[in-house]
Amino acid sequence: MTFRNPVVVELAAAPTDDVRALVTELEAELATQYSAEQRHGLKLEAIFAPHVRFFIARLGGEAIGCGGVALFPDFAEVKRMYVRAAFRGRGGAQALLARIEAETLAAGLTTLRLETGDRQGAAIRVYEAAGFRPCAAFGEYLAMEPAAVATSLFFEKALQA
Repeated sequence: MTFRNPVVVELAAAPTDDVRALVTELEAELATQYSAEQRHGLKLEAIFAPHVRFFIARLGGEAIGCGGVALFPDFAEVKRMYVRAAFRGRGGAQALLARIEAETLAAGLTTLRLETGDRQGAAIRVYEAAGFRPCAAFGEYLAMEPAAVATSLFFEKALQA
């Protein structure tokens, strides 16, 4: 899909006003559908941990979405993916995922995983269209109480350089 004004994805090195606003909007949206124990997004301060890269998607200079990747020894995990409702369908999610995949490969990793909620139909469609396939729970999710992951769906994608 080609868009007139391309989405630009930039690294966010600190919790800017745009980062705070996008993460707050994402959390508010998820809070209407999931209990606190079923929301597993990184807290704002954790987004800027050394093993995490966080990005802002912009269209015409306006912040339209965000997403990050946490890098672990044997896989990477998509974190805090969100595109503002008014901008969905305009390439923001795809641009963010492309940058996340590039960062994963640059870190020498070829497995990219994610957790999302079972009520996130649009997100699930984006992930499936990008080549993600269902997988078993992984990482920290394995140690969670069943109620905490009752609404979770897990996906992974094998990346190639």
